Amino acid sequence: MFLTCLGTVTKELISWMRGHESSVFSISVHASGRYAITTSSDTAQLWDLDTFQRKRKLNILQSVGIQKVFFLPLSNTILSCFKDNSIFAWECDTLFCKYQLPPPPESSSILYKVFAVTRDGRILAAGGKSNHLHLWCLEAKQLFRIIQMPTKVRAIRYLEFLPDSFDAGSNQVLGVLSQDGIMRFINVQTCKLLFEIGSLDEGISSSVISPHGRYIASIMENGSLNIYSVQALTQEINKPPPPLVKVIEDLPKSKLTSGDLKMKVTSGRVQRPAKSRENQIQTRILKQDLTGHFENKENELSDGLNKKRLQILLKGYGEYPTKYRMFIWRSLLQLPENHTAFSSLIDKGIHVAFLNLQKKYPIKSRKLLRVLQRTLSALAHWSAIFSDTPYLPLLAFPFVKLFQNNQLICFEVVATLIINWCQHWFEYFPNPPINILSMIENVLAFHDKELLQHFREHDITSQVYAWPLLETVFSEVLTREEWLKLFDNVFSNHPSFLLLTVVAYNICSRAPLLNCSLKDDFEYFFHHRNNLDISAVIREAYHLMDTTPADIHPDNMLDVFVALTQGQYPVFNQYPKFIVDYQTQERERIRNDELDYLRERQTVENMQAEVDQQRVEDEAWYQKQELLRKAEETRREMLLQEEEKMIQQRQRLAAVKRELKAKEMHLQEAARRRFLKLQQDQREMELRRLEDEIERKVHMRDQEMATAVKDLEMRHLELESQKRLYEKNLTRNQETAAKEMREDADAYRRKVNLEEHTFHRLIETDQTQNQKTQKLIEENLAKAEQACLNTDWRIQALHKQRCDDLQRNERYEEMAKLLRKNRRKEIEVLNAMMEKEAKKWEEAEEKDFRLKSEKKASALSDASRQWFLEKEINDALEHTEGPRSQYEQVASSCLPRTSPGSDVSEVDASTWISLNQRKIQWDTMEQDLLERVRNLRQRLTTQARHSCQTPHLLAI
Repeated sequence: MFLTCLGTVTKELISWMRGHESSVFSISVHASGRYAITTSSDTAQLWDLDTFQRKRKLNILQSVGIQKVFFLPLSNTILSCFKDNSIFAWECDTLFCKYQLPPPPESSSILYKVFAVTRDGRILAAGGKSNHLHLWCLEAKQLFRIIQMPTKVRAIRYLEFLPDSFDAGSNQVLGVLSQDGIMRFINVQTCKLLFEIGSLDEGISSSVISPHGRYIASIMENGSLNIYSVQALTQEINKPPPPLVKVIEDLPKSKLTSGDLKMKVTSGRVQRPAKSRENQIQTRILKQDLTGHFENKENELSDGLNKKRLQILLKGYGEYPTKYRMFIWRSLLQLPENHTAFSSLIDKGIHVAFLNLQKKYPIKSRKLLRVLQRTLSALAHWSAIFSDTPYLPLLAFPFVKLFQNNQLICFEVVATLIINWCQHWFEYFPNPPINILSMIENVLAFHDKELLQHFREHDITSQVYAWPLLETVFSEVLTREEWLKLFDNVFSNHPSFLLLTVVAYNICSRAPLLNCSLKDDFEYFFHHRNNLDISAVIREAYHLMDTTPADIHPDNMLDVFVALTQGQYPVFNQYPKFIVDYQTQERERIRNDELDYLRERQTVENMQAEVDQQRVEDEAWYQKQELLRKAEETRREMLLQEEEKMIQQRQRLAAVKRELKAKEMHLQEAARRRFLKLQQDQREMELRRLEDEIERKVHMRDQEMATAVKDLEMRHLELESQKRLYEKNLTRNQETAAKEMREDADAYRRKVNLEEHTFHRLIETDQTQNQKTQKLIEENLAKAEQACLNTDWRIQALHKQRCDDLQRNERYEEMAKLLRKNRRKEIEVLNAMMEKEAKKWEEAEEKDFRLKSEKKASALSDASRQWFLEKEINDALEHTEGPRSQYEQVASSCLPRTSPGSDVSEVDASTWISLNQRKIQWDTMEQDLLERVRNLRQRLTTQARHSCQTPHLLAI
């Protein structure tokens, strides 16, 4: 089994990930997008999505089985759930086991099948083939609640928490899909059924909830796809939080008596005397309505909020609550949330200006890079000016990082910021907004002339002390918390507040700035974080708002806040359109042909004529046109540089192609050499194996000969011992006979009888000795015949080895034929390539002719050398002995055969010589073996004859 990774933008295959032997049923991705866990029935594997390499693998016993392995949201913890209800938590980096959840109580023990975790990773919901739901607190590592579903529910098939924008990740609503095809949504705190989707007639097969909890997509059992709106199903989930400011209405005086309880109003909470638990009520924060009923329709915002009240709350606390900040921002900016219009911009794909965004802005998080790329592309498709705005990524990046999980809100926030807080920024494009910077300089001159004079003395313009703060919207000089606090105030005030904040930042930093004298120090100061209290900067900005004269106040030159329109986004054309069009046409000129270039050159000449005419009419207009001309020259130089870079890239590409071609030829030559070396090694290995076999046979033969010699020596010793025994007995008999001859003549009869008895014994002994001698001769003959049989068996073994050699030689011959066939095919391919080259270059014909001539000369040289080697080998073989004539016929059949049409050079001379050397060794060994057999027969025959002629044996 393997996994396929596809690009969502390019829709192309990125990588294959192999490793699973069974089907994968679960994939979990880390919040950073770097790691992923894939789960099958027998194993879980951790992948690195940057390199698409497997990092770790979890193997378990087959009897246990894996239920699910997944990452906890917004954490670095892996949760593994097994089929035996054991749940472990692991550290992602070290894979150290952090903890294990205890087993559930036996009274409500179920086999877990499905799991769900809240977005903050604190609560784990688990269910299975039961109507009970178990809720685990992962912080306390204990089971804190068991929820019993209705009796209709017998098994739970799927669990998922419903996201909410106002609960900070601690989701309260859980969707439960049961076996009857109905998905019920319950509140896990109140255990109340909120709503349900699906029915018994039209059941749900599977379901999934959108990341922001607005829609539910369900695949029905009949195959249809239903999409439900959560807002339409219930009003309680997306209901905005209650207002922070409440107004206490005065009760009628007739109802107030002296016996009423007294209330003590504090700064944060209403308290009553503790009378009884029944009288205790839920209290809210009470504040006096300072302004009465002065709210009007202009200050009323969507979702029931009031801008004036929010400003009062902001001045009191300095910032909005973190839990409700995004909700307040969306209300202040009055975002229309045009899904259709935004989808049309996203569907246009990545803009060509931001295809290589990662080269200029290398962001570690790939997810954040993709979101930034899509947001910038949507802005570029919305208005063409943003495709050429160099500081747009710096401007949009903090908002992209803040709203990376909701691209629609991110786009509309940036678009609202550009329309309102970036007014008149693009009138001098591609230069910085000189008019805006002039406003800032005028305000700074009024409030701090000493600091401005210090800037002028060191040639520091507003492009150094103001423009870096504006183009990065203070993201380089502030931390995340400081930046959020600042923009709480920026979004709650007039668009001019952002410009006054720049002046306030300089005034609050006047002490270190007055100590700076180098331009590099000033640039470093406005591009890095400094030890500055953002609350003081905000207070100074409010002070500037109130004390700046009306004639230089930016709010007189900037329009009031205008929200984005509903349905479609407004047209943004507050920029010199002809410059953007000119740059677009220049790019088209590079991509298309020379006609576009001529048309653009005519446009440039017309623009130059217009510049000359405007110079006569108005000097101010001349300065503006001069700036435009410089910008045009800059872009032209950039285009020329791009053309030069393109030419250099083409040259480098051609050089790389040549290197690749040379490497390819080198690799082919190396492969051919390796193949020839492999053949040579195989032949040498066969020869070494034959040599080892010959040595083993010779060693066995020597051992057998040594054993036979030892047997013969032992037999000779036995015969010597018998000879001595026989001589001893003969001596005793002679003494007995001499004693009998000296007996009395009266014992003649006994002597005659004794002689007759001795005569008969002699006859019997002679017969016995003849039989023993005959038996010994027969045994020696049998041994000689056995030796002959052994010799014949060895000869047969040698013959069998020769047959094996013949078969092996036939295989070598077939391999040689295949090699010759391949060589002929290579020659045919080479000839075809030469013919093709001959059509293009005439000089190749002469080189081809010389190549063929050299090949023929080489073939003739190889043939003559081979003929010389054959002659020398035949002359050497003529001096050998005759018994090997049969082996010569076998060996000749083993030699490579050459056809009449083939080249003589195709026969390997070294192989031929080695075979003839082995042939001579085999013949020598065969002659030696036959000579030893003949010597053994002669020795056995001589010993047999000697044993028959021994006189002592006759006496026996």
